[in-house]
Amino acid sequence: MNKTLKKIYFKESFYPSWLFGIWINPVFIVRRGLLKGVQKISSQFIGNKLLDIGCGSKPYARLFEVDKYVGIDVKESFEGSSHKSVDKFYDGINLPFDDNEFNWVFSSEVFQQVFYLDNLFIEINRVLKHGGKLGFTCPFVWDEHESPSYDFSRYSSVGINDLLKKHGFEIESIYKSSSYIETIFQMLALYIYKHLLPGNAYFKIALTPFFVAPLNIIGVLLGKILPNNQKFYLSNIVIAVKK
Repeated sequence: MNKTLKKIYFKESFYPSWLFGIWINPVFIVRRGLLKGVQKISSQFIGNKLLDIGCGSKPYARLFEVDKYVGIDVKESFEGSSHKSVDKFYDGINLPFDDNEFNWVFSSEVFQQVFYLDNLFIEINRVLKHGGKLGFTCPFVWDEHESPSYDFSRYSSVGINDLLKKHGFEIESIYKSSSYIETIFQMLALYIYKHLLPGNAYFKIALTPFFVAPLNIIGVLLGKILPNNQKFYLSNIVIAVKK
């Protein structure tokens, strides 16, 4: 039973459903927005060869109908845990692939953890074929995580546009994963989950439906009713083309 519950909890972490996820996932709003964003990206990345940068356990791999899905990450992210999902490790300088090797490059919630992002973008441009696409998500509003070593920045849509142009990419589409009011309720839900509920993981899970889920529900409902102001949002969802 414990393994079954862990499997459900992991699935609802990345694929939050209206039936279960909204009740047990304290970051339902942000994860729901990311899932919709990655689905938009994967609908365009079909066939050929894809590189997933910062792949972790490859939670979104099943959304991509590609011929070959290659994941790369850094060893530091897997201290004390399995890295069977990783195909190659990144040394922080060079991506260990040939020029023009990939048709698609994908990354989700990783670029804020890269200090020398310019260097990584140079490498992404190098391994991506001409006319190939880079699809990624990155946060604009979120609390510090993986502190103190691996959380360096947040990116606005304007900053992303400048960064991509600088490195030879043209934005095909960019949109924001949440409205102003959804962002407020997500951060409030996260604050309660992290700082007001008991530290014990099992107590947190048991209390989440009563103290956190109502904020998920109210945030989603108000997001549909109130004006859709997106000046304050959770994540950027971006598709860009190598020129």
